Amino acid sequence: MASTDQDQESLQSQKHYLCGSVAAFANIVITFPIHKALFRQQLFGVQTREAVRQLQRDGLRTLYRGILPPLLQKSSTIAVMFGLYQDFSTLLQLHAPQAPILLTDSIAAVLAGTAEAVLTPFERVQTLLQDPRHHGNFQNTAHIFRLLLQQHGIRELYRGLVPILLRNGPSNVFFFGLRGPIKELLPKAETKAGHSVNDFVCGGILGAGLGVVFYPLNVVKSHAQVQIGGEFQSCRVILANVLRERDGKVSRLFRGVHLNFQRSVFSWGIINATYELLLKML
Repeated sequence: MASTDQDQESLQSQKHYLCGSVAAFANIVITFPIHKALFRQQLFGVQTREAVRQLQRDGLRTLYRGILPPLLQKSSTIAVMFGLYQDFSTLLQLHAPQAPILLTDSIAAVLAGTAEAVLTPFERVQTLLQDPRHHGNFQNTAHIFRLLLQQHGIRELYRGLVPILLRNGPSNVFFFGLRGPIKELLPKAETKAGHSVNDFVCGGILGAGLGVVFYPLNVVKSHAQVQIGGEFQSCRVILANVLRERDGKVSRLFRGVHLNFQRSVFSWGIINATYELLLKML
């Protein structure tokens, strides 16, 4: 009987990883072109129209160039995000039953976000593949991994780790902490379709809002990760350099934020709705 209970708990735990992974996969395939235009804005500080023009000039052949790393990275990180959050939350509540749920869930969210950062190399490679200045330098994902490891070592794969850590933990706390309360504020759903719509809206609102709040960290991350070799600069130095390049105007750090907002509405709406739908189906 004990063995059966353990098997059931293991299956329940695995469900969260699987549902998160499939939800992320669907999201990346749908929203990758939007993300690519956004990356151009973060890197070059151009307007949305110019970023789209650049992609048009590059042509369809390169539109999905660089999709493999985010497919691998997002499928893995979202699986880790949802799965480890559930595992850590259950573990903390089991060993600290007197602790407030808000506290244990927040700690679980931070731990899950920190664990996600292990997969930073996928974000690193994605950044290099999306930068048009490197189109002629790298053939594909495997080529970049091989060159970076051979020429610079494993540390080079983790450029941008600090802004990722600063982003992941706090954003997870807000995402998991506010999902329930926001959904309760929405009109009560009576059908499966209604529940999916509410999950989409809830995920979209949270993802878009958090995307705005943490947008400057993503700008810093992008600038850190396009560099190959040389000194590892701190977030403060990179931020100061970006501000100097953009005439010291903080508002220009948010170039592309409206496109990021729109993309995040769809991305996190798709992820949250698909995740919840799959959980009910399995």
